[in-house]
Amino acid sequence: MTKGEGMMKAVRAALMLFILVISLGFLIIWIMMPTSTYKQKWLPSIRAKANSTYFGVQGATLLVYTFPVLSIAVLGCFYLHLGKKYGDHQYIQRNPAESSRLALWKRPVLVKGPLGIVTGIELAFFAMFIALLVWSFSTYLHVSFAKLTPQAAEKKGEHLWQAKLDSAALRLGLVGNVCLAFLFFPVTRGSSVLPLLGLTSESSIKYHIWLGHMVMTLFTSHGLCYIIFWATTHQISEMLKWDKIGVSNVAGELALVCGLAMWVTSLPRIRRNMFELFFCTHYLYTLFFFFFVLHVGISYACIMLPGFYLFLVDRYLRFLQSRQRARLVSARLLPCEAVELTFKKSPGLSYNPTSTVFINVPSISKLQWHPFTISSNSNMDPEKLTLVVKGGGNWSQKLYQTLSSPSSMDRLEVSIEGPYGPACTHFLRHDMLVMVSGGSGITPFISIIREIIFRSITHSGNTPRVFLICAFRSSADLTMLDLLLPVSSTPFDISRVQLQIEAYVTREKEPKAENQKPLPTIWFKPNAADAPISGILGPNSWLWLSMIISSSFIIFLLLLGILNRYCIYPIDHNTNKIYPFSSRALLNMLFIFACIAITAGAAVHWSKKQNAMETKQIQNIDCPTPITSPRSWFHNADRELESFPHQSLLQVTKVHYGRRPDLKRFLFESEGSSVGVLACGPKKMRHEVATICSSGLVDNLYFESISFSW
Repeated sequence: MTKGEGMMKAVRAALMLFILVISLGFLIIWIMMPTSTYKQKWLPSIRAKANSTYFGVQGATLLVYTFPVLSIAVLGCFYLHLGKKYGDHQYIQRNPAESSRLALWKRPVLVKGPLGIVTGIELAFFAMFIALLVWSFSTYLHVSFAKLTPQAAEKKGEHLWQAKLDSAALRLGLVGNVCLAFLFFPVTRGSSVLPLLGLTSESSIKYHIWLGHMVMTLFTSHGLCYIIFWATTHQISEMLKWDKIGVSNVAGELALVCGLAMWVTSLPRIRRNMFELFFCTHYLYTLFFFFFVLHVGISYACIMLPGFYLFLVDRYLRFLQSRQRARLVSARLLPCEAVELTFKKSPGLSYNPTSTVFINVPSISKLQWHPFTISSNSNMDPEKLTLVVKGGGNWSQKLYQTLSSPSSMDRLEVSIEGPYGPACTHFLRHDMLVMVSGGSGITPFISIIREIIFRSITHSGNTPRVFLICAFRSSADLTMLDLLLPVSSTPFDISRVQLQIEAYVTREKEPKAENQKPLPTIWFKPNAADAPISGILGPNSWLWLSMIISSSFIIFLLLLGILNRYCIYPIDHNTNKIYPFSSRALLNMLFIFACIAITAGAAVHWSKKQNAMETKQIQNIDCPTPITSPRSWFHNADRELESFPHQSLLQVTKVHYGRRPDLKRFLFESEGSSVGVLACGPKKMRHEVATICSSGLVDNLYFESISFSW
């Protein structure tokens, strides 16, 4: 290790320590929030110090809840930038035996159930979060009920139980806000917070689902309790109340309606059968948060603001990236109704195996964006990015039919978001990798195998032995195995890779000759409107993301200070009037959107300017020139692969017909002090693998369910 690397390691350690201290303080605030100590001592003291003519009461909320999270996000960007620049690969090669206790916590403890596959660590944090919610609700009730007496309720014309119902309804909403504060973190794809926890947005979707169910359960209970309270106290007209200087009930009801629409359409059965309905109704989150802020006021909404603020930054950056059409080079058609799309990418764009991108094809649907796992390797293909689209739905089938139609096609418009993926390749630390796939679940394993091939060629440390178990419905799906090796004119030797493949065709008892047809490839003409894929500012440039977050928030604070000092403060303190809460909230939201749009837009423009020379050099690539029509560009892919060691690949592949793999036997017979078990495919298969690994009969199995998209 050089002196510079040692110093950078020390800087990263200091940054992580600082992040942990801020996180601990933030957690203490959440724990103390429902107590009388916080309300009567801590909060008044903080407000006395933070209150000013520039920020007012909102300043304390920004200081306690918003500033710590945004600080963690900015510091996390610097931490991840240093890790990317000076390499986290040293950590990758670490022997997991050194952290065997932690590995035990990563084993699945729940396999079947409403939560899906849950590891010990996930269950522990889930239990702690539920404990926080129970603690918050019980403490809120204890503090509020202590002040309720029959005499006090009688003065308001209420029974004691009605007063308690009113208090409980309010506290249900307060506890729901705890869940809402964390709801947007898992779906912020380019977040710097998730990588700090070793998470990706793809693997964190289930946390968003859990939080969403909790948010809507609590908010629905909050609304129903108030409706019952108003009905029993003859105040049903309160449902139509929009107070200019207090809580707006109408806004709360509109927010609840939007939330219920998203909640109902996100139920598994509706989401699977009517995906477009689920996709469109989920955009109601904008109206939900808009009416929520009008309901509670901007000062209190700042408690939930940081997660949503980071989400808005990420969402706008993704919007800017998606406006550019990607340079599609070719499409390779497979007999199993799958297609491999190859795009041109910027050489500076790097990504790790199992990364995903979201693609949009306007000719099929202008609104639909679908995630797909990248099958290429950025080390082996520095200027290409490939992904596999398998016909599993209407959109995928339309794409395959469009490309395989007899009509000529020289260009297909495609937009790209991403890539998104893990910060480093932890699977390489194992002695052996057992990869179990079903159908198109083999896609993420293609990128892993290519990474292992690259490391074996370049002698980049030890590489694990690989045992691939793949199950397909028909022999036509076996052509997916042809994608394990990249199309390249440069020969390479895979003899150093210890690879074994067991392929199972479950619905056929013998191979079919027609599946041996060559794979046709369509080459597309270059177009000046298309550009190579460049990374979103975030995972590909953490420093740019830190600049956007910090500068946009500073500009927001400046605008907020001007608004409070010259508009709100004079009215609130020099007249008998109070500045309307709704107007205050609307102006705050307008400032937030404007600051993010200006800073993110400027950063993207400057980044494009910096990459202009690089883009110019690779914009026009060498490609076959059609003699007659683009359809004549079809060629035999086998000719391209003559330089590849396909014979070696065939020698390590065994194909079995008419039966399913005996996963228990394969996993129990796996040799090595550390065996990483990766499962990707149908839920039933993943549950089976997870059950075997969690049984405890074999100590050297370390399970991971790979998130994939196809």
